[in-house]
Parts: sequence; structure tokens; C-alpha cells
Amino acid sequence: MHSASDRAAALSSASPVAPSRAHLPRVVIAASIALALTAPGQTAAMSVFIDPLIRDLGISRTVVSTAYMCGSLAGAVLMPFLGRLIDRYGPRRVMIAVGACFAAVLVVSATVTELFGLTAAFIGLRVGGQGALNLVATTTVAIYVHRRRGFAIGLSSAIGTAGISLAPVLLERLIADLGWRDVWVIEGVVVLCLVVPAALFLLPRTPPAPPREPADEVAPKHAAGLPEVDWTLREALRTGMFWTVAGGVGACSLVGTALTFHLVSLLGERGLSPAEAAATFVPQTLAGLVASFALGWAADHIGDRSLIIGTMLVLAAATAGAGWVQPGWTAVAYRLALGTCMNGVRTLEAVAFPRCFGLKHLGSIRGTVHSMTVGASSLGPLALAVGRSMADGYRPALLALCLLPALVVLAGLIVRHPPPVPPGREIVD
Repeated sequence: MHSASDRAAALSSASPVAPSRAHLPRVVIAASIALALTAPGQTAAMSVFIDPLIRDLGISRTVVSTAYMCGSLAGAVLMPFLGRLIDRYGPRRVMIAVGACFAAVLVVSATVTELFGLTAAFIGLRVGGQGALNLVATTTVAIYVHRRRGFAIGLSSAIGTAGISLAPVLLERLIADLGWRDVWVIEGVVVLCLVVPAALFLLPRTPPAPPREPADEVAPKHAAGLPEVDWTLREALRTGMFWTVAGGVGACSLVGTALTFHLVSLLGERGLSPAEAAATFVPQTLAGLVASFALGWAADHIGDRSLIIGTMLVLAAATAGAGWVQPGWTAVAYRLALGTCMNGVRTLEAVAFPRCFGLKHLGSIRGTVHSMTVGASSLGPLALAVGRSMADGYRPALLALCLLPALVVLAGLIVRHPPPVPPGREIVD
């Protein structure tokens, strides 16, 4: 065993805390920019393109939903591979490559003229934005910032999600003035000019070494929020916490994507115009900002299970209430609740996995979860479209979707936090 003096000397020589704090502003800014510019591949921004695409390409809503599902499923297949690339090459180089590729996809997507091309465009947009850029942006903060990780992730998530949530309001006006093709080209140029320089000039070349022991003898064990050893993906897959967090993120992704993809139609059934429906992203943005900050802070002080349970209860209430909203305060309340859980669960997942499983294999672990999340999001729009076609309205399908967060709540009541060391593995001093 190491003596107290040995530990102090090791901590003094490594000095991991100061670099982590020095990196925080630069890392948060870079991650926020990257996360905000995932918007072109996120369902929130895509929702304002759906009706113009249906009209101009002459295809049905169900066909567009199916093409969107194919694009999302392709992203699900690639996410574990991207996670391994982050573990191997680091988030800085991966963010530069992903930003450049995503920008190219946006420009090329503006040329589609039929269903096959649209499906290919959806594949590129979902893989690049909702998948790759999203994963590397949220993983970057966890790798570079070790002290007050929850606060840092909450801050970057709040800023980035504000950009995502406000994008539909701006894009809806741009599409009306310029058309969807020109807007996709503009988005590609913006991604290239902001994401690549942010990664190149703001992210340090080498992340600081993560602290494994408290900075002083008074601090509680694992004060830095990391386990004693890094868990592998295979070891993490054997824990109930992994599947509970993954289930919560997946349920929020499936339900949130379905509600957002059919936003104009869903709220139109409740009496809101397309402009009014797009405007509801504003209260969702405000709720997302508050939720990201609040849950980022809470994640540094409150257990992961309690936060997951609370988030899923809010999601269930928002999903059920979507079928009964009316123009006015109920529509605002619905979007506030949806913004709270959709942004909150992203922050919780980004904090929970480093705390449970460490950093060495974080890309692989989060890439696997992201794969499940993207796959779940691919099913949501089609499930809600089919449910509506079978029942002359959205209400029955919405009530059925409430079962997903309810199951996660049940799991959260049962599982326990993983131990500091994987079962069957010993620490060698």
C-alpha cells in the first residue's frame, strides 16, 4: 500500500487540478460551439424542413419518417466506432475531422431531388450532427475537466442546447425567404467556419491527467468524481446503472424525437399555427437552460438514480400532456417540461458515466450508449406517425409512449451505484 507521503508526492508531481481549472473556459467554449452546431442534424432543426421537403419532393409524411429512421439507424451503427476513435486519438482531432465532414454533408444535401437522395442526406445529417459531433462535444468536457465536472458539463450543455433550441425559429424564417436548399448550404458554411477553428485553437493538445485521490486528507474518497480504476465497456455493460442511464437517455431520445419531428402536425391538431408551433421552441430553450445548469450543479451533489427518476417522471407527464394542450399557457407548459427532461438527461448521462466508470474507456462506453440513443430516436417519428394513422389523432400513441419512461423509473428504484472497482478485478499497488 502507498503511504500518505507517497500519495502526496504523486499528487504534487502530477498536479492535475490546476491544468483542469485553466482549461475549463476554453473547453466549455469549444464544446458549446460544437454542441450548438449539431443543430442541423438534430430533430428540432430538422422539424421545420419536413413540410417543405414533403411538398417539394412530392412524398408522404410516413415515407419521410421512414427515410429519417434509416438515417438515424445508420448513425447508431457508427457511434461505437467513433467512441473508440475518441479514446484513441482524443476529442480534439476527432472534433476537427467530424466538423469538416459534417459541413460537407450539409452542402451536398442541398442537391437532393428524390427519395433515395433524401435518405442519403438524412444518413449524413444524423450521423454527422445528432451522432458524431454531439458525442465528441459532450465527451470533450468530461475528458478535459475533472473538478466541478457537473457544473462544466451543465454550462456547456446549456449554451449548446440554447443554440439547438433557438435554431428552428431562425431556420423557419430563412426557409420561408430562401428555400430549404440554400439554408442547408448556409448551415454547412457556418459549421465549417466555427467548429473546426474552435477545436483547433481552443482545445489543448493534451488533456490533464485525471486525479484518482482527494487533494487532501479531509476530502471524501473519490472527491474528483472518478472510480479507483477505469472500467472497460464489457465491465460497464454488466451493471444495472449502465442500462438504467442508457434506458433513460434512450426513452427521452425516442419520445422527444417523435414529439419534435411531428411538432407542427401535433400542435396543429391542438389549434396552433406552424409559426406558433415553431415559437414554442423559445420556452423549451429557457427550460433547457435552467435544467442544464440546475442538473449540472445537482449532479455534483445528488445521486444519479434520484435525478434519473425525476427526469423520467417529467418526461412521462410531458408526453401524456401533449395530446391535451391548447394554444396559450398549456402549450408553453408542455414545451417547458419537454425541454427540462430532454436537456437534463443529456447532462446527467455525461456526468454519470465518468463518475461510475472512469475516463480511459469513456468514448467506447458513451459511443455504445449513443448508438442505442440514435437507434431509439430513429423509431420515434415512425411510431408516432403510425399511431396517428391508426387512431385519427395523436392521443392514444402518446399514452402508449408514456410506458417507456415509466419502465426507467422502475429500474431506477431497483439498481445500485457500481462499486469503485469492477467485480473480479483487484487493484495492484
